[in-house]
This record gives sequence, structure tokens and C-alpha cells, in this order.
Amino acid sequence: MAMNERKGFRFETYEAPEQSIFDKLFDIFQELITHTSGDFDEAIDWLRELDKEYELTTEDYTIDDFIEDLKAKGYIREEFKDGGGDGEDGEEGSGGGDISITAKMERIIRQRALDQIFGKLKRSGAGNHKTGKSGQGDEHTGDLREYRYGDGLENISMTESLKNAQINHGVGSFQLSENDLVVEDTQHKAQMSTILMIDISHSMILYGEDRITPAKKVAMALAELITTRYPKDTLDILVFGNDAWPIPIKDLPYLKVGPYHTNTVAGLQLAMDMLRRKRNTNKQIFMITDGKPSCLRMPDGTYYKNSVGLDDFIVEKCYNMARQARKLHIPITTFMIAQDPYLMQFIRHFTEANKGKAFFTGLKGLGEMIFEDYEANRKKRLK
Repeated sequence: MAMNERKGFRFETYEAPEQSIFDKLFDIFQELITHTSGDFDEAIDWLRELDKEYELTTEDYTIDDFIEDLKAKGYIREEFKDGGGDGEDGEEGSGGGDISITAKMERIIRQRALDQIFGKLKRSGAGNHKTGKSGQGDEHTGDLREYRYGDGLENISMTESLKNAQINHGVGSFQLSENDLVVEDTQHKAQMSTILMIDISHSMILYGEDRITPAKKVAMALAELITTRYPKDTLDILVFGNDAWPIPIKDLPYLKVGPYHTNTVAGLQLAMDMLRRKRNTNKQIFMITDGKPSCLRMPDGTYYKNSVGLDDFIVEKCYNMARQARKLHIPITTFMIAQDPYLMQFIRHFTEANKGKAFFTGLKGLGEMIFEDYEANRKKRLK
């Protein structure tokens, strides 16, 4: 008699897939290039130091080989001034050129930021944002209802409609009337215009704590999320210090802190001016900041600055901007990455004036909260 084979599970110690030296170096390089604001030379200097300490390379594959692979794969480019190639024996570029990262590398960095910050969150269906309301739309809900005047023919469920016709009129004298028609319900979708404000005042690197790098990662992740998953949405990014100005998404890896005070009012004014030009009904502002408002630009072009405590004149201007945004139905979500009690109290009053949202957070959870609020904000506002 044949014996039945026993089937079961076999447990073994997990071994991570073998990474090539290039892949290991490339993973570290992406982090370094973000920290150095896109400065290739500085990133490579750091990589060489790490190689000395942790022996990342071998005799057969060096940092120089890694750089050549980066060029070959299109991640970096080398530009020679004055035509290059002025070295001995006519060798092109013997003196070396300026190396910078390419648009392909910028995209890789944004994707990495998205994976780092949002990678552990649950996925939901791709597409635009649901409103929770049924009606004429482009996403089927699976629910059936009676035909109403104005419903598109493409939404009629022919199977259910023909079944109704047979029941109502009989098989012998088949006819299909308007009362027999059944429509598969669809759901409205909405678009959103978002402005992301990033504080680049000097306090973002004060006290030996790097706060600008996590802020950049959040901005890059949000940009990648919206452009790939919500392609009909719009995202604009602005930075604010003594003044405020917009920056393109492609410049995010190169963002640096400057010797600036914090002109929150200028940032909010620019954000609302940009949103006024957007055609979408749904608009919002995200603001990442770690410092108190400490600067205003006066009508005559001079700057009023006060870094000591909270200045009542500046603070009241901020509250007025929050109220203006509220009147325009623009909620402001503030992500406060400082823990000073008096600054937290200011943000609470600011949020109350706008009827928006505020998160008081360290650096670790910043990305997840922006993502979660980006989803929830929209659903709440569109009910």
C-alpha cells in the first residue's frame, strides 16, 4: 500500500537577499545627497569617510568605480567649463568637471522619500478623492437604483433592465420602458489644490538638530504622492524666511536653510494668493514650521523683526491671516516641530482662528501625519 506523502512547513533562518556593492553604496548615497542638499562632492566625501570606517568597498570595486556607474546609469552628469579637454595629450576632461545629480536622480530621491515616510501605511484605491456622495461620476459603487432623467446611457445595467422588462411585461410581448431601466450608481470625485509651506529660517538647524532634512523628505514624499496617485490635484510649494517665494518640485533636494527670521505672514499671504488662482473648489494649506513668527515686512519695504519671545504685533498679524483664510474656506494644517509651551499655545490660538488643524510632533512621525491629514481633511470638508 502506497504511503501518503506528508506535507507541512519548513522553517529556516531568514537570509536577506544579497545586495551588490553598488546597491549598498547607492542606498547610502541617496541619504547623503538629501542631507547635503544635492551637493555631490560633499556627499561623496562623506561616503569615502564611511568607506574607511566600515569597509563598504573592495579592491575590485572602489568609490571611483561607483561614481563611474552613477554616470553610466544616468544618475549624475559631469560638466566641463570652457570646453574641458585642455589637459596634456589632449585628454578630454583631464582636470575633472563639475558633477551634479540629474532629473532621474531627483525622481529617485522623491520616490525614496515616499517609501520611507508612507511605505508602512495601508494602501487604498488609486485615483482621485471620494466625496462620499453618489451621483454622476466615474467610479462605480456596485449599487443599483432606478433610472433618473439625465443619467448617462453608459451607466445603465442592461442585464438588470432586461430582467425587469421580462418580469413586468412578459416574455411573449417583450418591451423595454423607462420604468424598467436600472442604473449602476456612481460616485462623485473631487480635486484638491494644496500649498505646502516650508520654514527655512535659521532655527531649522539651530541647537545641533537638523530639522530641514525631515521637512524636505516630507515635501518630496507629498509631491511624489500627489503627482502619481492624485494626478488631477495640484501641489505648489513655497518656502518662507524673511520673505516667501515659490519653488519648483525639482528643487526640493537642494533646499537649504538661510540666515532668516520667520515671516509666517508673508508665507500665508503668498499661499492664499496662489490658491486664489486655482480653479478647484477645495483648497488647503500645509505649514511645516519649528519657530515662532519673528518678522514682518512693512509697507515701506523695511522689516520689523523681534526674536525675543512672542511679539504681540507680529502674532496678531498671523491671527488675522488665519481668519482671512477661514473666510476663503481655506483650512490651514500646521505641523509644529518644536515643543516649547508658549509656541504651542500660539499655534493653538492660530488654529482656533482658522478652524484648521494642528499637530505637535517631533521629527519622526511628521510624514505619516501629513499623509493621514491629507486624506482625512478632504473627506471631512467635502461631506
